[in-house]
Amino acid sequence: MEAQYTFIDLINDVFNSTKTPMTPEEIWEKAAELSLDKKLGSTGKTPWATIGARLYTNIKEQHDSSEYIQVSKRPSKFILRSQYTNPIQTQQIIEQQIKKKDEAIEKSKFNERELHPLLVKYVFSDPHFSCYAKTIFHENSNKKTKGANEWLHPDLVGVYFPFNDYSIETRELQSHLNVNSINLFAFEMKIALSFSNLRQSFFQAVSNASWANEGYLVCMKMDEDPDFKNELQRLSNAFGIGVIRLNTLSINESEVIFPAEYKKAIDWDTVNRLSEESPDFRKFISDLTEDIKLSKIKSNYDEVLSDDKMDAYIQAKKII
Repeated sequence: MEAQYTFIDLINDVFNSTKTPMTPEEIWEKAAELSLDKKLGSTGKTPWATIGARLYTNIKEQHDSSEYIQVSKRPSKFILRSQYTNPIQTQQIIEQQIKKKDEAIEKSKFNERELHPLLVKYVFSDPHFSCYAKTIFHENSNKKTKGANEWLHPDLVGVYFPFNDYSIETRELQSHLNVNSINLFAFEMKIALSFSNLRQSFFQAVSNASWANEGYLVCMKMDEDPDFKNELQRLSNAFGIGVIRLNTLSINESEVIFPAEYKKAIDWDTVNRLSEESPDFRKFISDLTEDIKLSKIKSNYDEVLSDDKMDAYIQAKKII
């Protein structure tokens, strides 16, 4: 009887084929390219996580006797111990891999702003947000000394109105009790998140969201390295910024990886400054104020594309 093909077999076959340090996600991508994934009996939803677990466990249990060795932590890359003959050369290869990956992201066929319609559709339909969103065009803001307005404007802003969820009587009672059920959101968009851009991206989101009830860092692709996820969660817990990953194949299956901390108090000084510096933000504030007065959505926010239009948009922009 033929032995069942395992994840360890797959890992070894990939390393023997590439002879280069790889992350668990890269191992899985290469395995799929070599059709090794089809040899597995079962994979689960996150096979790269299973690969990482197999590698970490093997190294932890067998120490120096393990056939694998971890050659970097950020990102976590592994290689067969038998292939780790020149540490300096291995580190140079890792640096080249990281540089090549960053350059590939920069040369993407689409830009961050072209992901906005995807987020607009997601936050409109997801029950946690149920919000209307609007793009803030940085180039329309007042021109000041370089650095004066850096990291001031979020990429998108959003507002949740209670009009469809609460009766007129309930909303009137809330107003008498000074209860505010309107939520304001700030979103910072990135195509991809990895160790190379994590801190800059995260603190950009922190700065851009200081005025809102909830602030989010949004990306399409995220490093699956467990150490990266742990660091991202640590930053989220420390600063209250949530993280959203967009699912380009099915927008409704996008997910909040880490929830944002809800801030009851609005930073009115920052709202005022944003209104002074950005015509788009000023229009957003004016529109939502008018809608609140009317208890009806009359203003124009970013269009929520239908499923058919969204599919056509993703194809046209080559967002994959």
